[in-house]
Amino acid sequence: MIGRLVVVGLGLIGGSFAKGLRERGVCREVVGVDLDPQSRETAVALGVVDRCEEQLALACQGADVIQLAVPILAMERVLAELAALDLGNAVLTDVGSAKGNVVRAASLAFGGMPARFVPGHPIAGSEQSGVEAANAELFRQHKVILTPQDGTDPQALQLVDQLWRQLGADVEHMQVEHHDQVLAATSHLPHLLAFGLVDSLAKRSENLEIFRYAAGGFRDFTRIAGSDPVMWHDIFLANREAVLQNLDVFRSDLDALRAAVDAGDGHKLLGVFTRARVAREHFSKILARRAYVDAMHTNDLIFLANPGGKVTGKIRVPGDKSISHRSIMLGSIAEGITEVEGFLEGEDALATLQAFRDMGVVIEGPHHGRVTIHGVGLRGLKAPPGPIYVGNSGTSMRLLSGLLAAQPFDVTLTGDASLNKRPMNRVAKPLRAMGAIIETAAEGRPPLTVRAGGRLGGMTYEMPMASAQVKSCLLLAGLYAAGSTTVIEPAPTRDHTERMLRGFGYPVTVEGSSATVESGHTLKGTHIEVPADISSAAFFLVAASIAEGSDLLLEHVGVNPTRTGVIDILRLMGADISLENEREVGGEPVADIRVRSAKLKGINIPEDLVPLAIDEFPVLFVAAACAEGRTVLRGAEELRVKESDRIQVMADGLIELGVSAEPTPDGIIIEGGAMGGGEVHAHGDHRIAMAFSVASLRAGAPIRIHDCANVATSFPNFLALAAQVGMQVGEEDK
Repeated sequence: MIGRLVVVGLGLIGGSFAKGLRERGVCREVVGVDLDPQSRETAVALGVVDRCEEQLALACQGADVIQLAVPILAMERVLAELAALDLGNAVLTDVGSAKGNVVRAASLAFGGMPARFVPGHPIAGSEQSGVEAANAELFRQHKVILTPQDGTDPQALQLVDQLWRQLGADVEHMQVEHHDQVLAATSHLPHLLAFGLVDSLAKRSENLEIFRYAAGGFRDFTRIAGSDPVMWHDIFLANREAVLQNLDVFRSDLDALRAAVDAGDGHKLLGVFTRARVAREHFSKILARRAYVDAMHTNDLIFLANPGGKVTGKIRVPGDKSISHRSIMLGSIAEGITEVEGFLEGEDALATLQAFRDMGVVIEGPHHGRVTIHGVGLRGLKAPPGPIYVGNSGTSMRLLSGLLAAQPFDVTLTGDASLNKRPMNRVAKPLRAMGAIIETAAEGRPPLTVRAGGRLGGMTYEMPMASAQVKSCLLLAGLYAAGSTTVIEPAPTRDHTERMLRGFGYPVTVEGSSATVESGHTLKGTHIEVPADISSAAFFLVAASIAEGSDLLLEHVGVNPTRTGVIDILRLMGADISLENEREVGGEPVADIRVRSAKLKGINIPEDLVPLAIDEFPVLFVAAACAEGRTVLRGAEELRVKESDRIQVMADGLIELGVSAEPTPDGIIIEGGAMGGGEVHAHGDHRIAMAFSVASLRAGAPIRIHDCANVATSFPNFLALAAQVGMQVGEEDK
């Protein structure tokens, strides 16, 4: 038993060390130190530590053991702070993987290596990171190497040794130089090769085929390329001498292999391969066996939604997807640094982020919703190493096509099987009219290739159908087009692009239904705070409206008037929805939304509200199914070309649940009434899956919802928030 353990740096390793010792009752108090306030809050909430401090001096008062779990290149600063404190008889230790660097930094900070400093290195980890991934069992049956110096206090060494053994670790002692050489060969070099191989393959034009057909061996070998880039950047710089020695040896061996292949020297190859196989089998017997489970992305992830319940409490749904997309795009072509808070870390927005990384933009994060973008200016993007893959994100593809239309390089935009079935002519045709050179697959579908050499000229374009994505695409192209570009929409659509352009200092003229930009201006880096996404909030707006006894507060939701069609429609149906604490953040109106259960009635949905709620209709169909009377939707033919044919898919599902639903070419007619249970299919559409999850609140029996894996694309923590407010939906056990 020790008194106070202080862990500096609450990432995966530091958090797991703290949590493991706390759960085993080894310490009377465990104190965490981290610069990130959300990490500190999460660490306490998850029981990783007893309390947290931001200030190192405050945390270390009366400490018995201080564990340093900060990045290697941050170690020097932390050690300098510690050297200025009265640490009493506290024992210092660390978890860095380059021990020579740690010893040098400690000796420099303290004017000599402290006797009660025991350098250490746990050989354990995970593809997950952050305090959220803290695992009390992370070090069980894993090696921990301690590298004591000649002058290390034996009692301090024994204490640190025993702490690791309490966590189930296999502890060994080793000289610093030997450790760094061994780890350079067994850990650092493999990581360097994995990062290099994946990066090399990703640069090739055929990289999608390479990754699509990669077998298990490739995944096993390159798994470690999913590790934290910043951490490994620090490690390679800190242990560069040992890494270079091992890399030179490997390069020599690799050159020999290349020569053997070139010369057709099968004897040489066979010798290498057989020696390697025998060595591997030998090592397998003496090393602890570890199972690396490749998480499979199943095509039939099933949600089981049990009936009944009410929705109460207060929650904040993830950041607005539309604003997250645009923050990355405009921040990348701005001059200077843009900082984003509240960024949605879902697959769609991350696809946009990766696209700009591929085009040479340095982007830090995301970490707890924070992203830092080092803008390259309007003319600073570089040709990507291969096709830009945007997954399931239609927003990414359509907006990027406009921004890329005037770049001096060819680029191909492609997506997953679902996105590659969706039409792109709505952006391709007007971009061609501006002078862009764009090629598509049959029927205007992706892949979409934008060729260099197109000279864009401004134009006035009257959109035949209201679409924020088409409008934004053409406005982004207009930043590069000679003269002015005006887009006239037949009905209002979300205006995030116009608002954000102004936020970056780029002039936009909005007059009635038209928006105009002129080339010749620049964007300046700025700060963006992304509000909660009203499209995500919509599922809970409907849930609280239809479940008797519900009272829910949705915090910090974006209530841009071009996005609040879902609120307007629900109010027309009789919903009890009020806005509280209305304010403006970064040019976007924000409010807390309170919704209480109410008796809904069927309505004829006004066609002027359709573009303002186009993404929310799947869950609005659920509201209509729970309302008294008939609900009629017209003028929504765009719903048939979303991630799925949302009109037909929702109608099929509602009919399966016993609801009268009649699809029409541009809408649906729903008769409200009793709802049963059954099997419904989301067809890979995240909004369909979540809508039927909400429907379970009024169902008479469980609803099994097939093909739900894509919920992560727009709402990564939907199931957790649903459970938090009282819904009974989760992944079905296999």
